[in-house]
Amino acid sequence: MDHEHKAKEVADCLLSYKRDESGWKVCKKSNDVTVSWRPSSEFPGNVYKGEGIVIGSPEKVWECLKPAPNGLRVKWDNNVKKFELLEQITEDISICRTVTPSAAMGIIAPRDFVDVILVKQYEDGTISSNATNVSHPGCPPQSGYVRGFNHPCGCICVPISGEPNKTQVFSFFQTDLGGFLPRSVVDSFFPSSMTEFYSNLAKSVKSLKDL
Repeated sequence: MDHEHKAKEVADCLLSYKRDESGWKVCKKSNDVTVSWRPSSEFPGNVYKGEGIVIGSPEKVWECLKPAPNGLRVKWDNNVKKFELLEQITEDISICRTVTPSAAMGIIAPRDFVDVILVKQYEDGTISSNATNVSHPGCPPQSGYVRGFNHPCGCICVPISGEPNKTQVFSFFQTDLGGFLPRSVVDSFFPSSMTEFYSNLAKSVKSLKDL
């Protein structure tokens, strides 16, 4: 499998989700974010889109979001318990394992995910993380964790013209949690966890010293 090719396809896929306004249904709104969903074309579930403005420069926001083993994400994102680098493929492409804690009052058991991740920068200053599931010989399924599968997902940080201290953040979650979860649990989990994601991201960015 060509991991580079797969990762680049994900970046194109996320841009198409961002551009295509059709079919999205708003399922949750807060001061920080609007969360929408539509049926996934990747698996029998939904793709969720979060869209919000975060107070902070794109550099600060990215510092909090970037997928790095010792990064800030593990500190503020309640859905990321551990983040491990399995293999660095190029400067911008890596294979990583993400461990998530139990959720929904214990109904959702701890999970792990193995993804190829591409960090991509665009000429207009936009920066994105783009991920999808892969298998890796160094990380077979492990006891104590349900192996889940991310379909094309990630975050896009977009500069706002004339507003250097604000960043538009798009997030896309498209996750097969694996196991035998009732659909209703999954459908209620993502909108609420994404709302929390934006709230915690905003607090994390605010707490950063000037970069």
